Amino acid sequence: MRKGEVLDMMARDYRGKVPDLPADRPDLLPRTADRVTHPRSVVVVGAGLAGLRTAAELRSQGFDGELTVVGAERLPPYDRPPLSKELFTRTAPVWLAEDGLGDLHELADTVLLGRRAVALEQADDGGRVHLDAGDGPDELRADAVVLALGAVASIPTAWAGALTLHTADDAARLRAALIPGTRLVVVGAGWIGAEVAGLAAARGCEVTVVEMAPVPLERQLGPVVGARTADWYAEAGVDLRCSTRVVSVRPGEVDVAATAGSSTLRAEVVLAATGVRPATGWLDGVVPLGPRGALPVDATGRVTDGPGWLRAVGDCADMTVPGLGVVPGGHWDGALNHPALLVADLLGRAAPPVPAPYVFSTQFGRELAAVGAVPAAADLLLREDGRGWTALHVARGPDGVRLLGGATVDRPRDVSPLRKLLAGGARPALDPALAADPAVPLRRATLPG
Repeated sequence: MRKGEVLDMMARDYRGKVPDLPADRPDLLPRTADRVTHPRSVVVVGAGLAGLRTAAELRSQGFDGELTVVGAERLPPYDRPPLSKELFTRTAPVWLAEDGLGDLHELADTVLLGRRAVALEQADDGGRVHLDAGDGPDELRADAVVLALGAVASIPTAWAGALTLHTADDAARLRAALIPGTRLVVVGAGWIGAEVAGLAAARGCEVTVVEMAPVPLERQLGPVVGARTADWYAEAGVDLRCSTRVVSVRPGEVDVAATAGSSTLRAEVVLAATGVRPATGWLDGVVPLGPRGALPVDATGRVTDGPGWLRAVGDCADMTVPGLGVVPGGHWDGALNHPALLVADLLGRAAPPVPAPYVFSTQFGRELAAVGAVPAAADLLLREDGRGWTALHVARGPDGVRLLGGATVDRPRDVSPLRKLLAGGARPALDPALAADPAVPLRRATLPG
């Protein structure tokens, strides 16, 4: 599925509330209940997709005040999915401006790239952001501050020589290292690990994937659906080792432990595809952070127990949505769509319901999409037609069978209906027989109420 097709079927806006959390830390920024609805100045910290879309939404929704955008990378905003999905075929950054998602220099009055925010504090009339040394001002004040900080690759410090894949520079290093015949060990069979493993194997590398869980994508898709992807590795010539823990990483070697015993894997390249963590370390003790270091926000981006002038969006934010619970940041779709809701609330506008969480991936020549929630206790209904399949996550109860989420493989016709049916945290009732019939459109499988 091309990105243009993905964009066409994405719902844009949503709204929600979360309960307040207790604030008993005197060192935190003071919580302000006042609603900032007509700011005349906004600072956006972060120049990735979420930061760019926040700037674009501010302008498209009528904000004509002073807009400043700060970004830690020196590059203009670029798209991250191609870094793994098209590692060897798109060797230059895919600029978001060329994709029609906005040009920072046209949107913002001031753009400061290659500058990092290092401190955040209350100002008399809003927020104050302090920057590291560099060209331009070292302090920014604004009526409203939007944190679109993104994330950084998560990797144990003791893993000497292991590479990560999160930035354009990371992709360039990995691409240069993966010449045909290279022995590659990928740690993690999640989205990034699976995408890179398949591409590297097709390039002629000798690939081993090490995964702690019993099956690939268990956390993201559940054990049954995740298990359905395991055969893809062997078909591509990739050695998949699940239920295996990495003990240590040294140059040229990876020590692993599994039920059958310990062993050492030889590798010229080790890729740590072990996830990301929000780039919020500099905010610890300043604003409340969740267990994984993310900023807890409601569906309009308001930081829970944060001051009224502060918002957060994208990879650095964990959003609580009625009907869905906590929706962790970390995916392209959230960075694309959530800024519209944040800006609508910031400017005092109404916003439509929240779109369902959505992730897409290209693995071993297959197109995989996940929509909605995957509760641990969910049952499955399979829609399989021989060319592709959809696994529907459902809850069975006194009120019948309710749709919670779904995963599709090479069956794009089900993606848009899933997104529409699950928008706003909805859990529509299904006729199980119709829902399991791949020839029946999903909308026709729903029941009133």
